[in-house]
Amino acid sequence: MDDRPYEALRKQIAEQLDYSQTLPDESLLEMIESKVFAYSEQVYLTAGSKKAMVSRLFDSFRGLDMLQPLVDDPSVTEIMINGPADIFVERDGVVMKAAGAFESAQKLEDVVQSVVSKVNRVVNESSPIVDARLTDGSRVNVVLSPVSLGGTAVTIRKFPDRPMTVSDLIRKGALTAPAADFLEKLVAAKYNLFIGGGTGSGKTTFLNALSQFIPPDERIITIEDSAELRILSVPNLVRLETRNANTEGKGEITIRDLIRTSLRMRPNRIIVGEVRGAEALDMLQAMNTGHDGSLSTGHANSAADMLGRLETMVLSGAELPVQVVRKQIASAIDILVHLSRMRDKSRKVTEIHEVAGYRDGEIQLNPLYVFKESEGSCVERVVGELTATGNVLQNRRKLELAGLKAGLEAL
Repeated sequence: MDDRPYEALRKQIAEQLDYSQTLPDESLLEMIESKVFAYSEQVYLTAGSKKAMVSRLFDSFRGLDMLQPLVDDPSVTEIMINGPADIFVERDGVVMKAAGAFESAQKLEDVVQSVVSKVNRVVNESSPIVDARLTDGSRVNVVLSPVSLGGTAVTIRKFPDRPMTVSDLIRKGALTAPAADFLEKLVAAKYNLFIGGGTGSGKTTFLNALSQFIPPDERIITIEDSAELRILSVPNLVRLETRNANTEGKGEITIRDLIRTSLRMRPNRIIVGEVRGAEALDMLQAMNTGHDGSLSTGHANSAADMLGRLETMVLSGAELPVQVVRKQIASAIDILVHLSRMRDKSRKVTEIHEVAGYRDGEIQLNPLYVFKESEGSCVERVVGELTATGNVLQNRRKLELAGLKAGLEAL
Protein backbone atom coordinates (compact mmCIF):
# COMPACT_ATOMS: atom_id res chain seq x y z
CA MET A 1 0.00 0.00 0.00
CA ASP A 2 1.38 3.41 -1.04
CA ASP A 3 1.35 5.65 2.06
CA ARG A 4 2.83 8.69 0.34
CA PRO A 5 -0.55 10.43 -0.35
CA TYR A 6 -1.58 9.92 3.28
CA GLU A 7 1.74 11.22 4.60
CA ALA A 8 1.66 14.24 2.30
CA LEU A 9 -1.92 15.15 3.25
CA ARG A 10 -1.22 14.65 6.93
CA LYS A 11 1.78 16.98 6.70
CA GLN A 12 -0.33 19.65 4.96
CA ILE A 13 -3.06 19.46 7.61
CA ALA A 14 -0.56 19.48 10.49
CA GLU A 15 1.09 22.63 9.11
CA GLN A 16 -2.28 24.43 8.98
CA LEU A 17 -3.38 23.54 12.51
CA ASP A 18 -3.09 26.17 15.21
CA TYR A 19 -1.93 24.16 18.23
CA SER A 20 -2.49 27.12 20.55
CA GLN A 21 -6.24 26.60 20.16
CA THR A 22 -8.43 23.51 20.34
CA LEU A 23 -10.08 22.91 16.98
CA PRO A 24 -13.50 21.22 17.31
CA ASP A 25 -13.75 17.75 15.83
CA GLU A 26 -16.29 18.92 13.26
CA SER A 27 -13.98 21.66 12.00
CA LEU A 28 -11.02 19.30 11.79
CA LEU A 29 -13.15 16.80 9.87
CA GLU A 30 -14.20 19.50 7.40
CA MET A 31 -10.57 20.50 6.86
CA ILE A 32 -9.55 16.89 6.24
CA GLU A 33 -12.43 16.28 3.83
CA SER A 34 -11.56 19.39 1.81
CA LYS A 35 -7.92 18.27 1.52
CA VAL A 36 -8.89 14.75 0.45
CA PHE A 37 -11.44 16.00 -2.12
CA ALA A 38 -8.87 18.44 -3.52
CA TYR A 39 -6.35 15.61 -3.84
CA SER A 40 -8.93 13.38 -5.56
CA GLU A 41 -9.32 15.98 -8.31
CA GLN A 42 -5.69 15.36 -9.23
CA VAL A 43 -5.53 11.60 -8.57
CA TYR A 44 -8.63 9.43 -9.00
CA LEU A 45 -9.95 7.93 -5.75
CA THR A 46 -13.05 5.77 -5.36
CA ALA A 47 -15.71 6.86 -2.89
CA GLY A 48 -14.57 4.08 -0.54
CA SER A 49 -10.92 5.17 -0.80
CA LYS A 50 -11.86 8.77 0.01
CA LYS A 51 -13.87 7.69 3.06
CA ALA A 52 -11.03 5.47 4.26
CA MET A 53 -8.49 8.27 3.79
CA VAL A 54 -10.64 10.78 5.70
CA SER A 55 -11.11 8.31 8.59
CA ARG A 56 -7.42 7.47 8.70
CA LEU A 57 -6.36 11.11 8.76
CA PHE A 58 -8.92 12.02 11.41
CA ASP A 59 -7.86 9.07 13.56
CA SER A 60 -4.22 10.17 13.29
CA PHE A 61 -5.07 13.52 14.88
CA ARG A 62 -7.96 12.77 17.25
CA GLY A 63 -8.34 8.99 17.42
CA LEU A 64 -5.88 6.20 18.09
CA ASP A 65 -4.15 6.42 14.70
CA MET A 66 -3.85 2.98 13.06
CA LEU A 67 -5.34 1.33 16.19
CA GLN A 68 -8.74 2.96 15.75
CA PRO A 69 -10.08 0.46 13.17
CA LEU A 70 -9.02 -2.40 15.47
CA VAL A 71 -10.72 -0.77 18.47
CA ASP A 72 -13.87 -0.26 16.38
CA ASP A 73 -13.84 -3.88 15.11
CA PRO A 74 -16.27 -5.87 17.34
CA SER A 75 -14.58 -9.17 16.41
CA VAL A 76 -11.30 -8.06 18.06
CA THR A 77 -11.20 -8.82 21.79
CA GLU A 78 -7.57 -7.93 22.54
CA ILE A 79 -4.90 -5.76 20.92
CA MET A 80 -1.23 -6.38 21.76
CA ILE A 81 1.42 -3.86 20.68
CA ASN A 82 5.04 -4.96 21.08
CA GLY A 83 6.53 -1.82 19.55
CA PRO A 84 5.43 0.48 16.69
CA ALA A 85 5.67 -2.18 13.96
CA ASP A 86 4.75 -5.33 15.88
CA ILE A 87 0.99 -5.52 16.50
CA PHE A 88 -1.15 -8.59 17.25
CA VAL A 89 -4.89 -9.04 17.78
CA GLU A 90 -7.10 -11.73 19.26
CA ARG A 91 -10.24 -12.86 17.45
CA ASP A 92 -12.38 -15.74 18.77
CA GLY A 93 -9.57 -16.77 21.10
CA VAL A 94 -7.00 -16.94 18.26
CA VAL A 95 -4.04 -14.52 18.26
CA MET A 96 -2.77 -13.29 14.88
CA LYS A 97 -0.50 -10.54 13.56
CA ALA A 98 -2.34 -7.43 12.45
CA ALA A 99 -1.69 -5.58 9.22
CA GLY A 100 -0.27 -2.09 9.52
CA ALA A 101 2.06 -0.28 11.87
CA PHE A 102 2.61 3.09 13.49
CA GLU A 103 4.57 5.47 11.31
CA SER A 104 7.14 5.90 14.09
CA ALA A 105 7.91 5.13 17.72
CA GLN A 106 7.08 8.77 18.49
CA LYS A 107 3.58 8.39 17.02
CA LEU A 108 2.93 5.38 19.27
CA GLU A 109 4.20 7.42 22.22
CA ASP A 110 1.84 10.28 21.28
CA VAL A 111 -1.15 7.91 21.20
CA VAL A 112 -0.18 6.46 24.59
CA GLN A 113 0.09 9.93 26.14
CA SER A 114 -3.29 10.89 24.68
CA VAL A 115 -4.94 7.79 26.19
CA VAL A 116 -3.48 8.10 29.70
CA SER A 117 -4.05 11.87 29.94
CA LYS A 118 -7.78 11.44 29.34
CA VAL A 119 -8.09 9.41 32.55
CA ASN A 120 -5.71 11.60 34.58
CA ARG A 121 -2.85 9.09 34.50
CA VAL A 122 0.84 9.76 33.93
CA VAL A 123 3.38 7.53 32.20
CA ASN A 124 7.00 8.58 31.72
CA GLU A 125 10.57 7.44 32.38
CA SER A 126 10.19 7.76 36.14
CA SER A 127 6.80 5.96 36.09
CA PRO A 128 7.00 3.66 33.03
CA ILE A 129 4.08 1.34 33.86
CA VAL A 130 0.44 2.44 33.95
CA ASP A 131 -3.10 1.08 33.73
CA ALA A 132 -5.69 3.21 31.97
CA ARG A 133 -8.85 2.83 29.91
CA LEU A 134 -10.33 4.07 26.66
CA THR A 135 -13.54 6.10 26.46
CA ASP A 136 -15.46 2.92 25.56
CA GLY A 137 -14.28 1.23 28.77
CA SER A 138 -11.57 -0.94 27.21
CA ARG A 139 -8.71 -1.68 29.61
CA VAL A 140 -5.24 -0.45 28.67
CA ASN A 141 -1.87 -1.44 30.12
CA VAL A 142 1.27 0.44 29.07
CA VAL A 143 4.94 -0.39 29.64
CA LEU A 144 7.42 2.10 28.22
CA SER A 145 10.90 1.54 26.83
CA PRO A 146 13.52 0.77 28.13
CA VAL A 147 11.60 -1.38 30.65
CA SER A 148 10.00 -2.94 27.57
CA LEU A 149 13.10 -3.82 25.55
CA GLY A 150 11.41 -3.93 22.14
CA GLY A 151 9.81 -0.51 22.45
CA THR A 152 6.62 0.73 24.08
CA ALA A 153 4.29 -2.22 24.87
CA VAL A 154 0.54 -1.63 25.00
CA THR A 155 -2.16 -4.21 25.74
CA ILE A 156 -5.81 -3.30 25.19
CA ARG A 157 -8.51 -5.61 26.55
CA LYS A 158 -11.82 -4.83 24.87
CA PHE A 159 -15.26 -5.53 26.26
CA PRO A 160 -18.50 -6.09 24.32
CA ASP A 161 -20.82 -3.12 23.71
CA ARG A 162 -23.54 -4.95 25.63
CA PRO A 163 -22.46 -6.57 28.90
CA MET A 164 -22.76 -10.34 28.69
CA THR A 165 -25.65 -11.83 30.68
CA VAL A 166 -25.81 -15.14 32.50
CA SER A 167 -28.09 -16.36 29.70
CA ASP A 168 -25.32 -15.56 27.22
CA LEU A 169 -22.85 -17.56 29.32
CA ILE A 170 -25.22 -20.54 29.41
CA ARG A 171 -25.68 -20.34 25.64
CA LYS A 172 -21.90 -20.30 25.13
CA GLY A 173 -21.47 -23.34 27.37
CA ALA A 174 -19.55 -21.48 30.07
CA LEU A 175 -22.15 -22.32 32.71
CA THR A 176 -25.12 -24.66 33.14
CA ALA A 177 -28.65 -23.47 33.89
CA PRO A 178 -28.85 -25.30 37.27
CA ALA A 179 -25.55 -23.74 38.40
CA ALA A 180 -26.77 -20.32 37.23
CA ASP A 181 -30.02 -20.70 39.22
CA PHE A 182 -27.96 -21.69 42.26
CA LEU A 183 -25.69 -18.63 41.94
CA GLU A 184 -28.70 -16.36 41.40
CA LYS A 185 -30.14 -17.44 44.75
CA LEU A 186 -26.78 -16.94 46.47
CA VAL A 187 -26.32 -13.41 45.09
CA ALA A 188 -29.88 -12.43 45.99
CA ALA A 189 -29.40 -13.84 49.52
CA LYS A 190 -26.20 -11.80 49.99
CA TYR A 191 -23.60 -14.54 50.10
CA ASN A 192 -20.08 -13.15 49.69
CA LEU A 193 -18.65 -14.49 46.43
CA PHE A 194 -15.04 -14.49 45.28
CA ILE A 195 -14.26 -15.25 41.64
CA GLY A 196 -10.84 -16.66 40.76
CA GLY A 197 -9.18 -17.56 37.49
CA GLY A 198 -6.19 -17.07 35.24
CA THR A 199 -5.49 -14.14 32.92
CA GLY A 200 -8.15 -13.90 30.22
CA SER A 201 -10.45 -16.47 31.84
CA GLY A 202 -13.40 -14.05 31.90
CA LYS A 203 -13.50 -12.99 35.56
CA THR A 204 -14.67 -9.41 34.89
CA THR A 205 -17.26 -10.59 32.36
CA PHE A 206 -18.58 -13.14 34.87
CA LEU A 207 -18.66 -10.59 37.69
CA ASN A 208 -20.66 -8.24 35.46
CA ALA A 209 -23.11 -11.04 34.69
CA LEU A 210 -23.56 -11.98 38.36
CA SER A 211 -24.20 -8.34 39.27
CA GLN A 212 -27.45 -8.52 37.28
CA PHE A 213 -28.85 -10.68 40.09
CA ILE A 214 -28.42 -7.86 42.66
CA PRO A 215 -31.81 -6.40 43.67
CA PRO A 216 -32.26 -2.96 42.04
CA ASP A 217 -33.20 -1.24 45.32
CA GLU A 218 -29.72 -1.64 46.82
CA ARG A 219 -26.81 0.82 46.95
CA ILE A 220 -23.64 -0.53 45.34
CA ILE A 221 -20.08 0.82 45.50
CA THR A 222 -17.62 -0.50 42.90
CA ILE A 223 -13.87 -0.12 43.42
CA GLU A 224 -11.34 -0.68 40.62
CA ASP A 225 -7.86 0.21 39.45
CA SER A 226 -9.28 1.04 36.03
CA ALA A 227 -13.05 1.18 35.78
CA GLU A 228 -14.23 -1.80 33.73
CA LEU A 229 -17.39 -3.04 35.43
CA ARG A 230 -20.64 -2.11 33.70
CA ILE A 231 -23.49 -2.63 36.14
CA LEU A 232 -26.70 -1.52 34.47
CA SER A 233 -29.35 -3.10 36.70
CA VAL A 234 -28.72 -1.03 39.86
CA PRO A 235 -29.55 2.71 39.69
CA ASN A 236 -28.02 3.61 43.09
CA LEU A 237 -24.44 3.00 41.99
CA VAL A 238 -21.16 4.76 42.86
CA ARG A 239 -18.07 3.88 40.80
CA LEU A 240 -14.68 4.57 42.38
CA GLU A 241 -11.32 4.39 40.63
CA THR A 242 -7.76 4.58 41.96
CA ARG A 243 -5.41 7.44 41.13
CA ASN A 244 -1.66 7.34 40.63
CA ALA A 245 0.70 9.75 42.37
CA ASN A 246 1.52 12.97 40.53
CA THR A 247 4.98 13.93 39.29
CA GLU A 248 5.87 15.05 42.83
CA GLY A 249 4.92 11.65 44.24
CA LYS A 250 1.77 12.97 45.91
CA GLY A 251 -1.97 12.46 45.53
CA GLU A 252 -2.04 8.68 45.15
CA ILE A 253 -5.36 7.01 45.99
CA THR A 254 -5.16 3.24 46.37
CA ILE A 255 -7.67 0.40 46.43
CA ARG A 256 -7.17 0.30 50.22
CA ASP A 257 -8.08 3.99 50.50
CA LEU A 258 -11.21 3.46 48.43
CA ILE A 259 -12.37 0.40 50.39
CA ARG A 260 -12.00 2.32 53.65
CA THR A 261 -13.89 5.38 52.42
CA SER A 262 -16.60 3.21 50.84
CA LEU A 263 -17.55 1.97 54.32
CA ARG A 264 -18.71 5.52 55.10
CA MET A 265 -20.90 5.71 52.00
CA ARG A 266 -23.72 3.48 53.29
CA PRO A 267 -23.23 0.65 50.79
CA ASN A 268 -25.41 -2.45 50.77
CA ARG A 269 -22.66 -4.21 48.87
CA ILE A 270 -19.08 -3.45 47.90
CA ILE A 271 -17.67 -4.82 44.65
CA VAL A 272 -13.86 -4.79 44.34
CA GLY A 273 -12.98 -5.41 40.70
CA GLU A 274 -9.76 -7.23 41.50
CA VAL A 275 -7.54 -7.68 44.55
CA ARG A 276 -3.82 -8.06 43.96
CA GLY A 277 -2.13 -7.19 47.26
CA ALA A 278 -2.52 -5.86 50.79
CA GLU A 279 -5.99 -4.48 50.03
CA ALA A 280 -7.25 -8.08 50.40
CA LEU A 281 -7.31 -7.56 54.17
CA ASP A 282 -9.52 -4.45 53.86
CA MET A 283 -11.84 -6.35 51.52
CA LEU A 284 -12.15 -9.25 53.99
CA GLN A 285 -12.81 -6.86 56.86
CA ALA A 286 -15.52 -5.11 54.84
CA MET A 287 -17.18 -8.48 54.19
CA ASN A 288 -16.94 -9.25 57.90
CA THR A 289 -18.50 -5.96 59.04
CA GLY A 290 -22.03 -6.22 57.75
CA HIS A 291 -21.50 -5.73 54.00
CA ASP A 292 -22.87 -9.09 52.95
CA GLY A 293 -23.29 -9.83 49.27
CA SER A 294 -19.94 -8.34 48.33
CA LEU A 295 -18.13 -9.59 45.23
CA SER A 296 -14.52 -9.56 44.08
CA THR A 297 -12.04 -11.32 41.79
CA GLY A 298 -8.43 -12.46 41.89
CA HIS A 299 -5.84 -14.39 39.88
CA ALA A 300 -5.32 -18.07 40.73
CA ASN A 301 -4.96 -21.50 39.13
CA SER A 302 -7.72 -23.18 41.16
CA ALA A 303 -10.17 -22.49 43.98
CA ALA A 304 -7.79 -24.00 46.54
CA ASP A 305 -4.92 -21.95 45.10
CA MET A 306 -7.04 -18.80 45.47
CA LEU A 307 -7.15 -19.33 49.23
CA GLY A 308 -3.34 -19.49 49.36
CA ARG A 309 -3.07 -16.40 47.18
CA LEU A 310 -5.43 -14.48 49.46
CA GLU A 311 -3.32 -15.50 52.47
CA THR A 312 -0.20 -14.20 50.77
CA MET A 313 -1.91 -10.92 49.81
CA VAL A 314 -3.08 -10.27 53.35
CA LEU A 315 0.30 -11.12 54.87
CA SER A 316 2.06 -8.76 52.44
CA GLY A 317 0.44 -5.82 54.21
CA ALA A 318 -0.06 -6.97 57.78
CA GLU A 319 1.95 -8.88 60.37
CA LEU A 320 -0.69 -11.34 61.46
CA PRO A 321 -0.50 -15.02 62.44
CA VAL A 322 -1.45 -17.30 59.55
CA GLN A 323 -4.21 -18.83 61.68
CA VAL A 324 -5.82 -15.41 62.15
CA VAL A 325 -5.68 -14.72 58.42
CA ARG A 326 -7.26 -18.07 57.58
CA LYS A 327 -10.06 -17.49 60.09
CA GLN A 328 -10.70 -14.09 58.49
CA ILE A 329 -10.92 -15.64 55.02
CA ALA A 330 -13.17 -18.49 56.21
CA SER A 331 -15.46 -16.05 57.99
CA ALA A 332 -15.65 -13.48 55.17
CA ILE A 333 -16.01 -15.53 51.98
CA ASP A 334 -18.99 -17.84 51.52
CA ILE A 335 -18.51 -19.09 47.96
CA LEU A 336 -15.48 -19.52 45.67
CA VAL A 337 -16.09 -19.65 41.91
CA HIS A 338 -13.22 -20.60 39.60
CA LEU A 339 -13.05 -19.90 35.86
CA SER A 340 -10.62 -21.42 33.38
CA ARG A 341 -9.55 -20.74 29.84
CA MET A 342 -9.60 -24.17 28.24
CA ARG A 343 -7.18 -25.57 25.68
CA ASP A 344 -9.64 -24.79 22.85
CA LYS A 345 -9.66 -21.12 24.00
CA SER A 346 -13.18 -21.35 25.43
CA ARG A 347 -13.87 -19.91 28.89
CA LYS A 348 -15.79 -21.95 31.42
CA VAL A 349 -16.75 -22.04 35.09
CA THR A 350 -14.87 -25.11 36.31
CA GLU A 351 -15.40 -25.06 40.10
CA ILE A 352 -17.93 -23.77 42.62
CA HIS A 353 -17.04 -24.38 46.27
CA GLU A 354 -18.63 -23.41 49.56
CA VAL A 355 -16.13 -22.12 52.11
CA ALA A 356 -17.23 -24.42 54.94
CA GLY A 357 -15.38 -22.89 57.87
CA TYR A 358 -12.01 -23.25 59.57
CA ARG A 359 -10.95 -26.51 61.22
CA ASP A 360 -7.64 -28.02 62.37
CA GLY A 361 -5.69 -25.03 61.10
CA GLU A 362 -7.08 -25.26 57.55
CA ILE A 363 -9.90 -23.60 55.61
CA GLN A 364 -12.45 -26.24 54.64
CA LEU A 365 -13.92 -26.32 51.12
CA ASN A 366 -17.19 -28.05 50.25
CA PRO A 367 -17.17 -28.76 46.46
CA LEU A 368 -20.62 -28.10 44.99
CA TYR A 369 -19.98 -28.10 41.23
CA VAL A 370 -16.98 -29.25 39.16
CA PHE A 371 -16.44 -29.27 35.39
CA LYS A 372 -16.23 -32.75 33.89
CA GLU A 373 -15.15 -33.48 30.33
CA SER A 374 -17.25 -35.96 28.35
CA GLU A 375 -16.23 -38.65 25.88
CA GLY A 376 -16.58 -36.32 22.89
CA SER A 377 -13.79 -34.07 24.19
CA CYS A 378 -10.55 -33.89 22.20
CA VAL A 379 -7.45 -31.72 21.90
CA GLU A 380 -9.12 -29.25 19.53
CA ARG A 381 -12.48 -29.05 21.32
CA VAL A 382 -13.43 -29.35 24.98
CA VAL A 383 -16.81 -30.98 25.56
CA GLY A 384 -18.32 -31.31 29.00
CA GLU A 385 -20.32 -29.43 31.58
CA LEU A 386 -20.35 -28.13 35.12
CA THR A 387 -21.73 -31.01 37.18
CA ALA A 388 -23.19 -31.05 40.70
CA THR A 389 -21.07 -33.07 43.10
CA GLY A 390 -24.03 -34.18 45.20
CA ASN A 391 -22.77 -32.26 48.23
CA VAL A 392 -25.33 -29.94 49.81
CA LEU A 393 -24.83 -26.33 50.82
CA GLN A 394 -24.05 -26.37 54.53
CA ASN A 395 -24.54 -22.69 55.40
CA ARG A 396 -28.19 -21.95 54.59
CA ARG A 397 -28.73 -19.19 57.11
CA LYS A 398 -28.60 -16.34 54.57
CA LEU A 399 -31.02 -18.12 52.23
CA GLU A 400 -33.47 -18.51 55.11
CA LEU A 401 -33.11 -14.85 56.15
CA ALA A 402 -33.75 -13.78 52.55
CA GLY A 403 -36.93 -15.85 52.43
CA LEU A 404 -35.56 -18.08 49.66
CA LYS A 405 -36.58 -21.38 51.21
CA ALA A 406 -38.33 -22.55 48.04
CA GLY A 407 -36.19 -25.22 46.44
CA LEU A 408 -33.78 -25.12 49.36
CA GLU A 409 -33.66 -28.90 49.55
CA ALA A 410 -32.14 -29.03 46.06
CA LEU A 411 -29.12 -26.93 47.03
